[in-house]
Amino acid sequence: MIDRVFDGLWHFVHLSGGASEGARVVERDGVAAAVILAAPERSVVNSVVYRSPGDLERAYDDIAAAYGEIGAIWTVWVHPGDDRTAAFLQGRGHFYDAEPMAMAHDLKGVERPPAGALSDWTADGDLAVVGPLNDRAYGIETGSFTNSIRSLPDGASRVYVVRDGGEPVACLMMSDHDANTDVEMVAVLPEARGRGLSGLLLRHALADAVERGCVSSTLVATELGYPVYERLGFRPLEPIPMWELQASP
Repeated sequence: MIDRVFDGLWHFVHLSGGASEGARVVERDGVAAAVILAAPERSVVNSVVYRSPGDLERAYDDIAAAYGEIGAIWTVWVHPGDDRTAAFLQGRGHFYDAEPMAMAHDLKGVERPPAGALSDWTADGDLAVVGPLNDRAYGIETGSFTNSIRSLPDGASRVYVVRDGGEPVACLMMSDHDANTDVEMVAVLPEARGRGLSGLLLRHALADAVERGCVSSTLVATELGYPVYERLGFRPLEPIPMWELQASP
């Protein structure tokens, strides 16, 4: 299942690498990097995934040069237990930044919430609200997500949104690949928390995924989201270390 998590990260790198003006994906054998011109200050969008330590080592200089051109802060999602890559990145000036938890759900026993449990929601939401909701939810004053998530290919992801009084207050995205659906960009505004909105919305999204034929779901959980996902039946796999490199002065 951890491989499915990394497949989801690989997929998201390719989506975000085409989601804003000037964004691109730098791809080498076994390595993909999203280079986001619109948000060089945010490493989580300027991120790198790799298949093997050797792949990353061979591609490193090209990847670093691409980020250097835009002065980006960037990070590498390191496979759990891959001490070789951690040591390599540390030697190149990266530092350990965070270790969010990879989680998975086998989608067995998924049930849609009762009718009326979530009154104003849609599975056909406007992508334009996803970035601003994430920026507000996580206190990002630079508008990094707003600037980096502008457009996606038709059908690439499904956008779920909850509204309150006509205004969007919660969202998430679901991206399918190989019978797995990846949960991304989950956000609930601070003033709307404590009402179970993200859990109810995700239950709808998972039920829809089952109807599409998906057999599993994966995500990478923040500390805030972890208990919500665990209550919904996601099980923890392993923490995924993120090794960040600051932009050169």
